[in-house]
Amino acid sequence: MSGIDANDVVLGEVGIEADSALRAVLETRADVLAMTQATHDAALRPADPGGLTHGERAALAARIARLNREEGLAAHYETMLREASPAPETARLADPAFKGAAGTRLAALASYTDLASLSPKDAGAEDIQSLKDAGIDDADIVRLAELNAFLAFQIRLVAGLRLMKGRGR
Repeated sequence: MSGIDANDVVLGEVGIEADSALRAVLETRADVLAMTQATHDAALRPADPGGLTHGERAALAARIARLNREEGLAAHYETMLREASPAPETARLADPAFKGAAGTRLAALASYTDLASLSPKDAGAEDIQSLKDAGIDDADIVRLAELNAFLAFQIRLVAGLRLMKGRGR
């Protein structure tokens, strides 16, 4: 009996087969994969999304995946984005080329996400203030940071498992 969810996003992205040696090793740490999947669900589809909608979360996750050249994960998040049926402008957040109109909420979300994804050490108080100036409250800034942190972890986990499996991207 497998302890790993058959719909696990990470295993699906890496392509770890049920009968592989790596899968057998991962079965011994099924709790870690289960917690990763639970964190995925909480970060992307929480029961109470606050002011960061499910559509915004999925679009930003797809954006982060693309910024990290993880097109498989981006496709996963695009599916979630379509399921959320956001406004067309919100859906554009999934494209790293989309910056949003200056001073808008979407521009602030895109800018912060790009910074946190590509140069997190460069983030400072002024970046948090830009989010606040765009009308994003403290709780949603925390939610945004949590989403960015989860994606950073997930992307690195996928990369590590690919190395263990013996293939690159």
